[in-house]
Amino acid sequence: MERAKIAVLASGNGSNLQAMIDAVDSGRINAEIAVVISDIGEANALRRARKAGIKAVFADPGEFRAADEFDGELMSRLERCRVKLVCLAGYMRILTPAFVRRYKGRIMNIHPALLPAFKGSKAIKDAFEYGVKVTGCTVHFVTEELDSGPVITQKTVTVCDDDTLETLTEKIHEAEHEIYPQAIEWFLEGRLKVDGRKVTRS
Repeated sequence: MERAKIAVLASGNGSNLQAMIDAVDSGRINAEIAVVISDIGEANALRRARKAGIKAVFADPGEFRAADEFDGELMSRLERCRVKLVCLAGYMRILTPAFVRRYKGRIMNIHPALLPAFKGSKAIKDAFEYGVKVTGCTVHFVTEELDSGPVITQKTVTVCDDDTLETLTEKIHEAEHEIYPQAIEWFLEGRLKVDGRKVTRS
């Protein structure tokens, strides 16, 4: 039986991608990472993919006149790969409404804060500077509104008095690497049900 196929969109280091690769290799996730696509040509995520023998694609946004054309190219690539799930892993571009609608209920993202608190690209820094005692990370389904999709799972991280921004970032990344593969596993096993904003697990 053919394994389900996953696509990963990434813009940076790709540590969450690596967590997925490790989970697939160990058999925890029964799927194939069919393609990794990055909008950054030198993204380390692409190097991680190539090292693992995964198709790695640099899609240059500068070659397209508008975001919808760029996302149209992404959708064409994903359709050719017949992916069941799209995972965002440090992907820094905002997906167009057409892309989100095409893959509604099949796009996941990991966010380095306990949504709905501290949305946006500087979540760890914002939480740290705010002085919270507890923060964490969230896996959620992607909707057209930024960082606002139904929450699949979260993990808390305690902010200690001697934490720096760097040590807190490291702790949050460790938590991300734990819960993102878990959420993917639940999805592929058909255990997640979305009812409005609520995600339940069987």
